[in-house]
Amino acid sequence: MFSITVRDHVMVAHSFSGEVFGPAQRLHGATFVVDATFRRADLDGDNIVVDIGLATGQLKEVLADLDYRNLDEIPEFAGINTSTEYLAKVIADRIAARIEAGALGEGARGLAGLTVTLHESHVAWASYERTL
Repeated sequence: MFSITVRDHVMVAHSFSGEVFGPAQRLHGATFVVDATFRRADLDGDNIVVDIGLATGQLKEVLADLDYRNLDEIPEFAGINTSTEYLAKVIADRIAARIEAGALGEGARGLAGLTVTLHESHVAWASYERTL
């Protein structure tokens, strides 16, 4: 399996419901380093997994919708604990929709999978992996 990974970051504010979250139940900020890894069994006709420039641009656009936002104020997230794991899935699904729409080029339709990893720090991160 071949893969490429592109990276960006996003800064959000949010709060959680539930005792398990302790002080994170209060409004707080988070900065995530975000990796998007694209996978395929065979390289495309240009001998690449996907165009790195297009992948980087699409990740940046997906993150722009969340960057510097209080997630608690976005209707889509009302009543949802926007955990690191949950946000990894949201970002992966949004990138997958762009792949399906052709935003990463026709060659990207041959991608087999996508993993999005949000790094909370140098010692903790969460990922969501999906097929395409």
